Amino acid sequence: MKFRSFPAAGALFGISILFIFSISTCFLCACQIQKPEEPDKIYAGVTYYNQSDTFLNELNSSFKEQLKSFANDDLEVSVTIRDAAGSQRIQNDRVRELIDMGCNVLCVNLVDRADPSEIIDLAKEHDVPIIFFNREPVAEDLMQWDKLYYVGAEAKESGIIQGEMAVDVIRADFNRIDRSKDGKIQYVVLEGEAGHQDSIVRTENAVDTLKNNGIKLEKLSYQIANWNRAQAQNRMEQMIVQYPNKIELVLANNDDMALGARDAYEKRNLTESALPVFFGIDGTDVGLEAVMDSRLSGTVYNDKEGQAAAMAKLAVALISGKGMKEIKFTNDKYIYLPYSRVSEENVKKFLK
Repeated sequence: MKFRSFPAAGALFGISILFIFSISTCFLCACQIQKPEEPDKIYAGVTYYNQSDTFLNELNSSFKEQLKSFANDDLEVSVTIRDAAGSQRIQNDRVRELIDMGCNVLCVNLVDRADPSEIIDLAKEHDVPIIFFNREPVAEDLMQWDKLYYVGAEAKESGIIQGEMAVDVIRADFNRIDRSKDGKIQYVVLEGEAGHQDSIVRTENAVDTLKNNGIKLEKLSYQIANWNRAQAQNRMEQMIVQYPNKIELVLANNDDMALGARDAYEKRNLTESALPVFFGIDGTDVGLEAVMDSRLSGTVYNDKEGQAAAMAKLAVALISGKGMKEIKFTNDKYIYLPYSRVSEENVKKFLK
């Protein structure tokens, strides 16, 4: 009779240990392979509606500085900025170009806040998150994807503050400002864009605030100047001819237009007593200097440094996956920075 030989108990134990070790090693390797790598580069692509906008140029410069402060030996940071030249079609092409260049996060200042669909579709297709800034998309559009965010400020607040500043200045010097001596303030408005949400909201709230504080107003005219200083000067020159020596208050939706209005009067070499009072919004460098020099009676500071810092922090968090919990959102999508009033008394703290 023949007997089969079987491995000794010790040998079986050794084989079992080897098998278990091999399986454990495989699992360990699998875990190591599946562990996501830390990103080594944040490549932000920025596109904004028009390079002639003073405020946005300052905001973009601050954003580049803020984002690059996150760079270190393990993290490379770069920013590419593209102008949309006032065309939504061109901006769509710019977004496609930035994605093709390898940008892994986009910062978009929309030309048309009601038409972001193509940009959102491109971003979703390539899994590139978008931080919209300064021009707030329609809420329904922002809900199209979980990687869409907005950084900016609430336009209503800026209009209210501008109105409050105008109330204070008018009350303090009513007899001089009311040159017609009719107990009313004749005013004109320079608006940013036809139908633009921020333009409408800023104007409505500034005027309502004046009225609600007992200032009697008479509206002479309003003109669209597309946020542009030269256009505002041109529109103001036309209104001066139409309403000679009647305009007592100029409310402008931004500093560039307020300064354009002032330029129109200075071109005529009028004495200071013959000028209306001028108010802007944004607190750009030239706007702040104009407040310092008493060329503007006040402006409303739109916190470009705060917005740039929020955009940079959010961009890093979106790509690295770290820090999102530390960011304070409104309705999980929005980051709003407050406005501040700027007068001759406090302008120095806002100047660089």
